[in-house]
Amino acid sequence: MKHWLWLLSFMPLLALSSPGDDKVLAAREAFRNGERIKLGRQADAMSSVAAQGSQHDLQPWVEYWRLQQRLDDGDSEGVRDFLATQKGSYLAEKLRSEWLKLLGKQRKWDEFLGEYAALAQPDQELACYELQGRLNSGQGPAALDEVRPLWTTVLDLPDSCFPLMEQLIVAGRIDANDVWERLRRLLEAKKLKAAKQTAAYLPAAQSPSAKTLDAIADKPLRALDKPTKNFAATRVGREMALYAVQRLAHADPIDAAKHWQKIENQFSEAERGYAWGQLAWQAAQQHLPEALIWYGLAANIPLSEEQLAWQARAALRAHDWPMVMRAIDRMPAKMSAQPDWSYWLARALMVHNRPDEARALYQKIAGQPNFYSNLADEELNRLIIVPPRAAPPTPEELAAARDNPGLRRALALFRLDLRLEGLREWNWTLRGMNDRQLLAAADLALRSEVFDRAISAADRTQVQHDYALRYLAPFRDSVEPLAKEMAVDSGWVYGLMRQESRFMMNAHSGVGAKGLMQLMPKTAQWVAKKIGLKDYHPTRVADLGTNLTLGTNYLRMVLASLDNHPVLASAAYNAGPGRARRWRAEVPLEGAIYAETIPFNETRDYVKRVMSNAVYYSALFEDKPQSLKIRLGTVGPRGSGAAKTAALEDLP
Repeated sequence: MKHWLWLLSFMPLLALSSPGDDKVLAAREAFRNGERIKLGRQADAMSSVAAQGSQHDLQPWVEYWRLQQRLDDGDSEGVRDFLATQKGSYLAEKLRSEWLKLLGKQRKWDEFLGEYAALAQPDQELACYELQGRLNSGQGPAALDEVRPLWTTVLDLPDSCFPLMEQLIVAGRIDANDVWERLRRLLEAKKLKAAKQTAAYLPAAQSPSAKTLDAIADKPLRALDKPTKNFAATRVGREMALYAVQRLAHADPIDAAKHWQKIENQFSEAERGYAWGQLAWQAAQQHLPEALIWYGLAANIPLSEEQLAWQARAALRAHDWPMVMRAIDRMPAKMSAQPDWSYWLARALMVHNRPDEARALYQKIAGQPNFYSNLADEELNRLIIVPPRAAPPTPEELAAARDNPGLRRALALFRLDLRLEGLREWNWTLRGMNDRQLLAAADLALRSEVFDRAISAADRTQVQHDYALRYLAPFRDSVEPLAKEMAVDSGWVYGLMRQESRFMMNAHSGVGAKGLMQLMPKTAQWVAKKIGLKDYHPTRVADLGTNLTLGTNYLRMVLASLDNHPVLASAAYNAGPGRARRWRAEVPLEGAIYAETIPFNETRDYVKRVMSNAVYYSALFEDKPQSLKIRLGTVGPRGSGAAKTAALEDLP
């Protein structure tokens, strides 16, 4: 009886409100609206209650919001005291970051550098301010060495980085060729604004105008059909023609190649290689057979990591294992060591009768719960099993998790539906935790029904694991009968839900998908009509029963239209049935090759994760080893299952 009462103290926390919740929400609203007086009143009221011995878990957040408003006004009063009392917390890190940005803008370098050392995770804006501070403190050469890699990135850079770029140029570390290289990369990444900023570093007579860049971005075909007279006589003329080829290749690589062949003899060997590399890259992403030929025409010019990845993928689809090996061999060491390319290189080595080298690569990536590690295990004749379950957290470990201020704040934020803040607080607090602490945090989140954070904590363990937490399966009484009725594998359904929503019923995406199975409103409406769901209303799409009913029915329909193949259906669930069908080849493909050559980064990662998830759920549900390779199977060629496809051609 005593044990039961102790467990009761750990029952779901999110269902319980706390005195002062209303003040926290009012303070946050005042912060968002810039209402300084109102926020101050709420903060003072909470401080008064805390002085009487009843502090709300989120009082530090209210104080943070007040100090953040002061920083917005250029006033840092109270910041040092807050950093001292909240030392090591997420809020201390966040407030110190905001204070440092103010100091950087004010160019108070001595104070900035003194505080910067205490920051655990600086963002790019602060990293550039730090380099500015060091440059202004006489550390020129060493600091400029660290600036140089920024020149090659295509990531969006904050304003604090641009003075560093200018200092690189003043110091002679950047020349016109470097500017053109950066300009090319930015244009490839469709970063037109940044490209215009970079073009300004060229001499005026050698720089493309913003108007020219806009015109080519909008109508590249016109630029190739009607090039300016003697365009190839200048670097800027040739570069703009290359940009037009690259831009047209995004939409139509074949047409772009035809236009390029008409003018390529006016370009240098390196420029011709660059153009063919761009054409090959786009052709590979569209699964065109010309891709490997065009990669050959690119010869030995340097290729980006994305171009090399797609050369390897094009070779996989063509079953050209020597080309797979050559493409991976050209990758930077850090890239080729990643699990995906280690696996495919090992496969290529096996084809070349080099089994010892292949096994060494398999051993290197095996033993982890991810797609390519699963496949490597099977190549080593080890089926996928669930590791031994760690001992459950002790009462003392659970109590320590419950009393952890960061975890308490995170759960309080989730309770008030301040999810973004809660995620950041939770993830920060997990840093540095050992396996026992992580398992206790996962247990705490599970008891609080914050399922995604339970998974997040359990996912991080290194030696002691609990896969029943890592692969949570809530709502089985509702899911399994529906899966059985729809004749879909419950392990796969759970693998998909884990990836879609992490079992948060109120999950919603930026594009409008809702619920456990992340249904789009139009899809939900279509399925409801198709199955004759009575009294359906869009407001019900996130309800547990409705979401599961619509989602499992949709999965059944998608499977029926795609040869009952879970890899195709997983791709279709994320990117649409039409795309999943178009991504087939003219010949049968291994399921793993189909997954690896999906053009959309998000969908490619999604399919791999869903299929690996499904293996672990089935291992847990069936209590026996599983095979990912069998699940992946072979994806039939285009046109297979045509009758079923025609019957469901309106499937959204």
